[in-house]
Parts: sequence; C-alpha cells; structure tokens
Amino acid sequence: MSTASNQASPALGQDRARQIGNMVVASAWLAVFCLFGYRATFSVLLGPMRQAMGWTVAQTSLGYSLMMSVYAVTAFFSGMLIDRYGTRPAYLIGAVAASLGFFLTSKAQTYAQYLVLYALFAGIGTGMLWVSSTVSVRKWFVGKAYATKWGLAFMGAPVAQVVLSLGVKQVLLTMDWRDAMVRLAVVVLVALAVAGLISKRPPEHYKLQPFGLPPAGAGPAKPEYVWKVGEAFGRFAIWGAILAFLTSMVGEFLIWTQVVSYWTKDVQLSLAQATNLYVTIGLAGILTMPLLGIVQDKVVSALKHEAKGRKVMLIFAPAMGVLACILLLLTPKSIAFGVLACILFAVYWAIEPGGVAGYAGAIYGRLTLGKIWGLATLIVMGIGPAVGTFMGGYLYDLTGTYNNSIIFALCAFALSALAACILPLQANPPKKD
Repeated sequence: MSTASNQASPALGQDRARQIGNMVVASAWLAVFCLFGYRATFSVLLGPMRQAMGWTVAQTSLGYSLMMSVYAVTAFFSGMLIDRYGTRPAYLIGAVAASLGFFLTSKAQTYAQYLVLYALFAGIGTGMLWVSSTVSVRKWFVGKAYATKWGLAFMGAPVAQVVLSLGVKQVLLTMDWRDAMVRLAVVVLVALAVAGLISKRPPEHYKLQPFGLPPAGAGPAKPEYVWKVGEAFGRFAIWGAILAFLTSMVGEFLIWTQVVSYWTKDVQLSLAQATNLYVTIGLAGILTMPLLGIVQDKVVSALKHEAKGRKVMLIFAPAMGVLACILLLLTPKSIAFGVLACILFAVYWAIEPGGVAGYAGAIYGRLTLGKIWGLATLIVMGIGPAVGTFMGGYLYDLTGTYNNSIIFALCAFALSALAACILPLQANPPKKD
C-alpha cells in the first residue's frame, strides 16, 4: 500500500502541474488577446476617429504613442508586482483600467481629453498585461518547453486581430468610433476578469517544478543564480536584447498602426477591403504562433543550447520583417504581394516578442525575470512604439505617401536583425569575494 502510494505521487504531481500550467497559458492567452486587441483596433479606428474629430494622422497617432509610454512605465512596475504576488493583481488591475481606457475615451469631446484619457487608462491597463503574460509562462516553462507553450498563449494576439478588427469594422458600418469603443470596453473587462480568476503563481508556490528542466538522472541541476537588476543591467546581454527588441518594435508598431491607412490612401482600397487584408495577418498568425513555437523549441533542442537557439530565431524574425516591407511596397502592383507581406509579418510576429523574452530568460533564469524584463520593457516600450507610431503618421503628413513610412520600418527591422547577430550566449554572474 505504501509503495503504491509512493509510486502514484509523482504522477499526481505531474497531473497537477499540467493542469496549473494549462491555466497559466489560458490566462496569458486572454491577457494577450486584450493587449493586442488594443493595437489591432486602433489601426481600424484611426481613420474614422481622425475624420470625425478633424485631426491629422500624426495628431491621432500621438494618442497611441503616449499610451505606449504610460504602458512602458506600468510594465516596469508590473514586473516587480508579479515577482512578489503573481499575475492575478496585474490582470485584475488591467481589467479595470483597460476597460476604462476604451469607455472614457469614447466620451472625449476635445483633443486634450482624448490624449489624457486614452494615454492614462489604456496605458495602465495594457501595461499590466505584457510582462505578466510572458513572464508567467516563462516561469512555468523553460528550455525546449517554453516557445511551444508561449506560441499557444500568443495565439490570443492574432485571434484578437481577426475577431476584434472584424467586429469593429462591422460596428463602423452603422455606428461611429465611440460605439465601437464602448463595446470593446465590455470585451476587455470580461476577458481580463476571467484571466485574473484563473491565473496562478509560479510553480515553487505549489511545491512543483517548471516544465523543461533536465530529466531526473541527467546529472545534478545547476542552481540558478538570483540576479539583482543592477547586476543584470551591468551585462551586455540585456542591452543587446533591448536593442534588438527596440528596433523591431519601431518597425512593428509603425506597420500595425499605419498599414490600414496605407492601403486606403496609397493603394486606394476601401476601408472594408483594407481591414480584410489586415485581418490576413491575424489569420496567418493563428497558424504561425503554435507552429513556430514548436519550430523554435526544435531549434533549441538541435543546438542543445537555449540562448543560441533563441538568438538564431531573433535573427530570422526581423529578416522576415524586412522582406514583408518590400512586398508591402509592391502591393499597388498586385494585391497578392500584400497578402504575402501579411503572412511574413505573421511569421515575424510569432517569433520576435516572445523570443526576446525567452532569450532573456535563458540568460538570466526565472527567479527575478519579472523585474529584469519589466525594466527592459520600460526602455523598449517607452521608445519603440511611440517612435514607430509617430514616425508613420509624421512621414505621411510630410510627404503625402506612406511609402517612406514603410521604408523607415524596413530599416528598423534590418537593424534588429543586425543587433541579434551580436547577442552573447551567456552572462557571467559577479564573482563572490
């Protein structure tokens, strides 16, 4: 009886770990769905908002840029919060603030009100979601198990792009942008409330081990060094990751927020046609997120070195962004180029954001990753999205075409690939006296 009980315990522990791990992935999926829902719907709402309120593209885009700056500061504090208390507080704060971001902005009557309400509430709400979702998955899944599970969680992003973009487009056929935002407020409130309720603490809290560790009998596990934030930022690895992520975010946010306007202005598609084409990124992403997650983990397994595998993929991803921008510029010749560009953007998207977090986790471990990645996110998201979004609108206002904006994004993706090439494969902890 005692022997049978002892034999059953590990299996019961694994079953419990799998169940909790799946809930972590599901809550991260909902958080990512809401986070990227903000990005996807802004691209669709940009034109109607600008026309209804009489603002320029740059003026309207500035609201999103400021929102991302608040997002970046909030992300830093969310990293400290989740290292100490887990993701539940972050998701619940995000539920309230993100829903208010849509709802209160829908009531704005002046440009100043729009800037303050959207930047503050949407920034705090979405800022609670990125670091919490990526780090929560990374704390439960490491090594060759990480990218596969993150790919499943990140599927929330393309699903949001498809479902919410098409939903907003449908609302705009009979109503205005204010009505669309009210409905979006309800969606994010419900989704993030559920995410908060099912979220879980790190595996150590339940006396469990993360998935992806070497199997028992493979040799003694090397104890993790507990990095202090200052120590981590005294190594080039985190700055290299920041540079690669920052430059890719400049290109990515420029494309995401301006591409619908590019298709309506330069390619002369209707808003409905442009939105349908934009949704292609999401449709492709639903497939590329899980598939490329598996591919990334197989690359790690083949190279037998997680940091090296993540580095290889961080070179490949922005290279796909460069090629996608080239195809995007060819869209006026054939809409097929636009479709191919969307598919390649989905490939890039499936790798880069989670891949950088995976690289940082491979270098610095799990125990204080929230603080480290929170500060890195503060730097990246405080600069990259704001610059990309603003430059996309500014170059259009300056030249009357989005072609120069896309070329700007192309150069940003190229710089990201170059930065990834110089990423180190380890960061040595400080020597003890």
